[in-house]
Amino acid sequence: MGRTGFDLLIHSLPELGKGVWKTVLISLYTIIISTVGGIGLGALRTSRKWWLRFLTRIYVELFRSVPILVWFFVFFFGLPIFLGLNLSPFMSSVIVLSLWATTEIGEVVRGALQSLPKGQSEAGRSIGLSNGQLFLYVLIPQALKRMIPPTINVFTRIVMTSSLTVLVGVTEMIKSGQQVIERNYKYGMAAIIIYGSLFVFYFLICYPLSVYSRRLERRWVE
Repeated sequence: MGRTGFDLLIHSLPELGKGVWKTVLISLYTIIISTVGGIGLGALRTSRKWWLRFLTRIYVELFRSVPILVWFFVFFFGLPIFLGLNLSPFMSSVIVLSLWATTEIGEVVRGALQSLPKGQSEAGRSIGLSNGQLFLYVLIPQALKRMIPPTINVFTRIVMTSSLTVLVGVTEMIKSGQQVIERNYKYGMAAIIIYGSLFVFYFLICYPLSVYSRRLERRWVE
């Protein structure tokens, strides 16, 4: 029985590999977009203009208060109905995950920036730096050590949360595994072998990120 199960795994590797690759792509696109967006959002969240802080606060609270699963359904099913905008499952997933992860990274950036001594901002403005130059050349470089460990934790959550994309039709690795199991339900060990291999993949990706994040936190954060 064990041999049959492992033979099934070997035979299913190409299909599982496609699902794994889809998960990697979704996670990678999300990480890139949300990192850039999160830095910008975090900077706006510390702006001296109250209306910018107000608008960005609304954005953050929307994604904090509404489950991400609801946002998947809104973008995939709601946009075609109300706006006539049809997005592929892959595109919908990347957009929703990026919008959500941007709020997470944005809050990390905001906290890191606000933890810096106020004298840094005052010194930058005293020598004539614009707000953009102040963030780019003075504040962001100093805040990096405080931002990176929790940001890596957000990356780990992105990889794990990408499994929800199966609910809008993305054939990522969980869905690929389910399809293999459904076609081979007669093998008693099929579910154990397939889900076990997916567990190993998640572990190999997420655990090293978590360990690296803790090491950076011990080294940089007092």
